[in-house]
Amino acid sequence: MLCRLMGKGEDFASLLEASLADGSSRAARRLELGQVVEGKVIQIGSDSVFVDVGMPGDARIARAELADASGELNVRVGQRLRATVVDPRPDGPVLAIAFGRGGDVQTSSFALALESGAPVEGRVTQAVKGGLEVDVGGVRAFCPASQIELAFVADLEPYVGRNLEFKVVEVRDGGRSVVLSRRARLEEQRKERARGMLERLAPGSDLDGVVHAVERRGAVIDLGGLEGFVHVSELAPHRVERTEDVVKVGDPVRVRVLSVEDTHKGLRVRLSLKALAQQRASSAATATEEVYDARVVRHLNHGLIVETDAGEGLLPVNELALAPGADHRRAFPVGSTLRVVVANRDPTSGKLRFSATGVAAVEERKNYREFSATGGKSGASLGSLGDVLREKLAETPKTSTKPAPSTARGSTVVRRKRP
Repeated sequence: MLCRLMGKGEDFASLLEASLADGSSRAARRLELGQVVEGKVIQIGSDSVFVDVGMPGDARIARAELADASGELNVRVGQRLRATVVDPRPDGPVLAIAFGRGGDVQTSSFALALESGAPVEGRVTQAVKGGLEVDVGGVRAFCPASQIELAFVADLEPYVGRNLEFKVVEVRDGGRSVVLSRRARLEEQRKERARGMLERLAPGSDLDGVVHAVERRGAVIDLGGLEGFVHVSELAPHRVERTEDVVKVGDPVRVRVLSVEDTHKGLRVRLSLKALAQQRASSAATATEEVYDARVVRHLNHGLIVETDAGEGLLPVNELALAPGADHRRAFPVGSTLRVVVANRDPTSGKLRFSATGVAAVEERKNYREFSATGGKSGASLGSLGDVLREKLAETPKTSTKPAPSTARGSTVVRRKRP
């Protein structure tokens, strides 16, 4: 701190005073067991990652807690972390991201995790009646079936062998009997994502989501931690009688944010599918006047699937201008190329339909527009040709200065009679 260069108007005494004030404020802080703190990674060691949490001594987290299965670290110097205090000693607090992630844990740690809300990580060892058996740092715990996912899960076997994060919901017999909830941890992560998503919820932004529920008035969209609503009038450009005619539960959708309102019941997010469909239709109208190079990627009984810069779509047989009885598969094998235009784009799904027969008409219209842009005049080109001819004539040498016989009016022409 004192090694900082003194700026203009500063002296050693003022720097010393500032340093002592900063040190006293840090010393005045006292961390408590189970407290959740946030700090910045300042150094990465062979066994520990050191974090500045505003204490005289730097806090540390076991390196194993921040590494993936292959041993690669998931953090870097300068990154901010949230962790739980498991040892509040002032010379260097010990933190934990998730109990059990770095190795063995003590039974007393579960009571601390329950009190602080810190997550625990364990490996599912087997599916038992009513739930899962989980090994958390050498301690056996239990997660009821109703607490595994946000929705009910019938088949538990796929979870065996997986490392998962949980919240401790009950501790008995001094930590020898522990009940876990993965559902509570998923809900917590969902809220964290929702807080991060608030920055992207600007009206006019486009987001990906999944249809969570279908109602008479519209559809509820899960945006990954936050829900929004698409009114039935915003489902499609055309009139929609029933919501389920357009979307179904589980459908992935891309929506546009219309408005975000902070009400007493929470955030109210209005979304639209219609706005994006109208934009795609407008883009398709422009795209129909552009010729694309297409590559055949697949054959269908009724046409070809081609790939272009505009996207992948169908090129029907009746848009290929083939001779009667010709096989489109032989005429255009996979990998062959041809020129196409966009004939249609579905306003709801965005699927493309191409045409090869329409290329000529598009090029004719393009040529006509270019001709019209010049006012229908081509004088510049003809003028240049005339200039060339004049220059050539000027360069031609004169072979005779004798005037040619005149055939003007008044001259006499003698004709010989045939015998």
